[in-house]
Amino acid sequence: MDDQIEVVAALIWQGDRFLICQRPEGKSRGLQWEFVGGKVEPGETKQQALIRECREELDITLSVGVEFLEVVHSYPDITICLTVFHASISQGTPKLLEHNDMRWILPKEAGQFDFCPADRVILNKIQKEHSHGERADS
Repeated sequence: MDDQIEVVAALIWQGDRFLICQRPEGKSRGLQWEFVGGKVEPGETKQQALIRECREELDITLSVGVEFLEVVHSYPDITICLTVFHASISQGTPKLLEHNDMRWILPKEAGQFDFCPADRVILNKIQKEHSHGERADS
């Protein structure tokens, strides 16, 4: 297993909450939570792949921003190189076309969800960046 799969994911904010999706039951890492995204197909840029995946999985059109983080993670079955981008929804409302569930959560709520291991690195960075800015009255 020396092939690493290029994967992209979107960090989509709505106010102070971000979108997480729960993987379908029958898939690998079923029912774990993740950021929406998927594999980069041959000939696609990472941004194009992210836009396509979000259209297929949530029926939304994304506006992809700057890269947030890149992480390489080895699962028992595959090794992924995951690039996470800041993104916003330019059209549509997320629909559950493929996932089991989805939620908009605050950074401090992330610990309540069972995330895929590769996504935990992303969550740590989100929590670090957002723990300082939280107001006491919110």
